[in-house]
Amino acid sequence: MTVISKVHPYNIHGFTAPGFELVKEKFIENFETKNELGASVCVYHKGEKVVDLWGGFKDKNRKLPWKDDTMIIVFSTTKGMSSLAMGLLHSRGLFDYDDKVSSYWPEFSKNGKEDITIRTLLSHQAGLCGVDRILRVKTLMDPQKMGDILSSQTPAWIPGDHQGYHAWTIAFYMDQLIRRIDTQKRGLAQFFHQDIAEPLNQPFYIGLPKDIDTDKIAKLVPFSNLDFFRESDPERKKASLDLIKPWTLKFKALLNPRFTMNLNNFNKYKFQSLPIGSACGFGNARSVATIYNEVVMGGKKIGLSEKTLLEFERAPTMPLKWEKDLVLDLPVYFSLGMGKPSKHIDFGSNSRAFGNFGAGGSGGFCDPERKVAYAYVMNKMGTQISNDPREVVLRKAVWQCLENLEVE
Repeated sequence: MTVISKVHPYNIHGFTAPGFELVKEKFIENFETKNELGASVCVYHKGEKVVDLWGGFKDKNRKLPWKDDTMIIVFSTTKGMSSLAMGLLHSRGLFDYDDKVSSYWPEFSKNGKEDITIRTLLSHQAGLCGVDRILRVKTLMDPQKMGDILSSQTPAWIPGDHQGYHAWTIAFYMDQLIRRIDTQKRGLAQFFHQDIAEPLNQPFYIGLPKDIDTDKIAKLVPFSNLDFFRESDPERKKASLDLIKPWTLKFKALLNPRFTMNLNNFNKYKFQSLPIGSACGFGNARSVATIYNEVVMGGKKIGLSEKTLLEFERAPTMPLKWEKDLVLDLPVYFSLGMGKPSKHIDFGSNSRAFGNFGAGGSGGFCDPERKVAYAYVMNKMGTQISNDPREVVLRKAVWQCLENLEVE
């Protein structure tokens, strides 16, 4: 085991198991060459923790050191945790992914949604990536009102024909389904906390609780709006410009609720406390990787069934007219709420891998083939929804270490 010196200039702490030193080197290089501010990375292999590193600072003034228990919002990396909550209900035999949503939520069947299955919805293919009214905090905290709003939506395309990233709405719909399927009628955030995070003793929260020690929460440092328009890639530049056009699908999907237009809002408890399973998850790399490690090792502690695990490992069901995601403008895949490997997001050994990556750079996934669980989180946001350069070098380093160990 390699232990990092506590006097490292970038405040680097933690350890790497023999053979995984390259991950440590790349983690340090991120601070030296990629302007990393504060971050953590954690990796499990065959049930053993082989990387657990953290370092840098919790604030942009570099006064508060990032500690082993520091947490940060992880945006869409949260979707993976929410998808596991749905998976746990599936393991209990309370629903099937090919059931119609309306079987559990009759009001959902309005406006052409009567035949949408849970699988189609969780694959971001239902055409429900936007909401036709502005969502405010008071509404978001009212499950009954949210249910009425969501059930009245009309799909933006024929469900199943296309895929379009349901950036915020995916977990709004998950929450409504869980409230109807769970025997205790809990919401998504409560269900996840009580049935996944607590049994595994992991500090990951969907919406920060009132009694949280705020000193443990790092300050989010958003990217500059100008960073988007400095893009040299034509496709990414077009995607950036679409974000300022209210009539585009991208704007409707990514910027409602409207408070998301100012990312500094996520440094305020009013917004941090929102129990939104699409993006308001708070944790560190260790908590995300530990939860994924439980999954990749069979899920017995929380009660995941083999049937559910095989569902997560299945290749995604492609939309009938698939070319690329209508919101992200990228050829990416989703299944059961999880991201799946693609040429654009090349994670894992093969298509059995699953996980999610978050705006700004965070990400977490598990690889059943190699029994790997991985997570990276940070507080200084990059401009990419996935494949942040800091995260990519760490992910590639893990695979290089595995390949080197297999050769020996």
